[in-house]
Amino acid sequence: MHSSSTSGSRLSLHSFLNSHTTKAMVLATAFIPFHSINASKTNQYHSVVNSNTLNVVAVSDPSVVFKDGGFQHGFGYDLVSSYAENLNVKLNFKTVSSNEAAMKLVAQGKANFAITTADMNQIETQKLVAFSASCGEMNSLKKSGLNTNINWVFKRADDPLTETASGFVCQSKQNGQIKQLASFYNRNVVKQQDWNTIHRDLSKRMPIYKASLKKSAQKFDLDWHFLAAIGYQESYLKPDSVSPTGVRGIMMLTSSTANAMGVTNRSDPAQSIQGGAKYFDLMMTRYAHIPIQDRYWYALVAYNMGPGATDAVMQRLKAQGKNPNDWIQMYDYLNRHQSSNSRYRQAVQYVTRIRAYLEHIKSSPKLLQI
Repeated sequence: MHSSSTSGSRLSLHSFLNSHTTKAMVLATAFIPFHSINASKTNQYHSVVNSNTLNVVAVSDPSVVFKDGGFQHGFGYDLVSSYAENLNVKLNFKTVSSNEAAMKLVAQGKANFAITTADMNQIETQKLVAFSASCGEMNSLKKSGLNTNINWVFKRADDPLTETASGFVCQSKQNGQIKQLASFYNRNVVKQQDWNTIHRDLSKRMPIYKASLKKSAQKFDLDWHFLAAIGYQESYLKPDSVSPTGVRGIMMLTSSTANAMGVTNRSDPAQSIQGGAKYFDLMMTRYAHIPIQDRYWYALVAYNMGPGATDAVMQRLKAQGKNPNDWIQMYDYLNRHQSSNSRYRQAVQYVTRIRAYLEHIKSSPKLLQI
C-alpha cells in the first residue's frame, strides 16, 4: 500500500482509499445512486448533471486506450465507459500525449477527471487527488501485462463525482469486472518470442493486400487494419490456405458463406477479403443494439462460431440474470466454460488474438506506414 500526504487542508483521495480500506469498501457496497445527490453543492458533479456528459481526458497508453478507426477500446477506456453508463450520461473521451497535459485539463476544469499513469507525487504537486483505477486489484493487471499505475485523477476529493467514481471502481473490483476486464485485455495472449515472426509476416503481406483490404473496409465502414488482423488470425494472410474442414482463402470462408456473400472463388484474395468484410458487417448489423465498443467483439465471436451459438450464450446469460449485451459478461462466460466446450475455447482465442494483432499494428510505426 502507498501512503500520501495532504495538500493544504485537502485530503488525498489516494491516501483515503489506501489507508482506510474499510471505508473504501463501504463506498463500493453502498454506491451513491446518480439521482440521490444534490448536484447544486458541487462543481464537477454539477457539470456532469447539467450537460448530461462526462468529459474524460486520458494519456495515450496501451493499458488505457487504443483508437482504431470507428471505435476505441482498452482496459481504461472500457472501465470509464461502464462508469458513464452507470451514471446514465454520455462519455466524451479525449486522449493527450502526456500525463502533465491530462492533469492540466483537470486543474483548469476543462475535464471532469483524467486517466493517467502518473505517480502520486506528480499528482499531488498539481494539487490534485487520485485513486487506483483497479481499487488495488494490482495482481490482475500485472498478470495481464497491464500498467499497474493507472489512476483516475480529480480536482477535489470532496466532490461527489470523485466519491461516486471511487465507489464504482471498488464495486467493479468486488463484482469481478476489473479482473475480467484485465483478463480480456491480457497483453500476454501472444508469446513474446512469436512477435518477431508475426511482425515479419505482417510487414511482408499487408502491403500485398492493402488495396483490397482498404477497398472492402471503406465499403463497409470498417478499419482496414482490423480486417488485416482478422485475415492474419484466419490464414496468416495466405490466400491458398485450406483447413481440414474445407474452409479456405485469406478470410477462411465456408462454401455456404462464400456463396451467400457472392464469392465465386474463395482463393481469390480480393473476393475473399470482400466476402469476409461483408459477412463481418452482417454480424455487426445483427448486434447493432450492443454499444459500439462491445459490438466488434460480439461480431467476431459470431464470425468465428456462428450467430446461433453466440445468441445461445446470450440467452443463457439472460436466464442467469446477467446482461447479455455486456461484453465482459459474455467474455467471462466463454472463458469460464472453455475447458468443457472447444468452440468457446476457440472463440476466446480468436477474439483475444485478433485484438492483440490489431493493437500491434496500431502501435508499430513501421506497420502504420504501410
